Amino acid sequence: MLRFLVRRSLGAMVILLIISAVTFFLFYAVPRDPAMLACGKNCTPDALEVIRKNMGIDEPIPMQYWHFMIGIFAGRTFAQGACPAPCFGYSFANSDPVWDTILDRFPTTVSLTVGGAIVFLVIGLGAGMIAAWKRGTFADKLFSTGSLVLSSMQIYFVGPLVMALLVFNLGLLDQPSYVPLSEDPAGWFMGLLIPWMVIQIIFTANYTRLSRSSMIEQLAEDHVRTARAKGMSGKFVFFRYAWRGSLIPIVTIFGVDLGSLLGGAMITEWTFSLPGLGKLAVDSVANTDLPMVMGVMLFSATFIILFNVIVDAAYAFIDPRVRLA
Repeated sequence: MLRFLVRRSLGAMVILLIISAVTFFLFYAVPRDPAMLACGKNCTPDALEVIRKNMGIDEPIPMQYWHFMIGIFAGRTFAQGACPAPCFGYSFANSDPVWDTILDRFPTTVSLTVGGAIVFLVIGLGAGMIAAWKRGTFADKLFSTGSLVLSSMQIYFVGPLVMALLVFNLGLLDQPSYVPLSEDPAGWFMGLLIPWMVIQIIFTANYTRLSRSSMIEQLAEDHVRTARAKGMSGKFVFFRYAWRGSLIPIVTIFGVDLGSLLGGAMITEWTFSLPGLGKLAVDSVANTDLPMVMGVMLFSATFIILFNVIVDAAYAFIDPRVRLA
């Protein structure tokens, strides 16, 4: 296990390094000069040079990348002041520290992700198990058809429809917003209720189909048939043997989905105007804000890679037949 974790950790560092390099150098392929945007219409060459120096983009691009990477581990000094590690620099748009901005937006993304994941995981797995248990019946056809229809929908389409119905037409709920859980638990719950509903509509459909197909496959395995032949009850075999084996593909997809959502649910946050990492990423790209883009990208990629490692390590606990060697 230790060798596996060390090997995956080294691989993760290499992947993050590649992501950071590709993102950094692609930024300069965009035909927009952040210094010129900050300088304005009546910009003079001297003022432009000062802005470039303050932004840290007055050096060759490879040297800028080197200083950026060193700053993450050792900190840097900018015109705005000292930036302690982990230093991702200061935003080109508003001069706010990138790391502080990410930490400020992260609770919104965590609340959106964890709440939505609990809902779609419980409902999706439950519906899939019922469909597999009642294979060929009306319940199976109902869940299978419903999941197929819902999986074809998109958040940017379902979100406005749900808001139009529940907020503007019926007036049952308020518009989505984020209130810190520590300040107002009720406001936190009600503000994220609609985004959770929309997320679970999309993801529940995928987990229902995946859970059903995986469970049916496990019920046909030799060890499950052997357990039935020994006289074990159907429910015991279903939950003790089939259900446990069916979790492997589900855990794989869930780890990827959870890591991606924690890294920033861009479409969901943009649709409901929630101040999370996803919306921050979209706004940063629109504003040509390199430090913020780099910070959010590396932060998001770290979560995706981390959850992939956790998923791989969890295989051995779910199914003893799996080995990490």
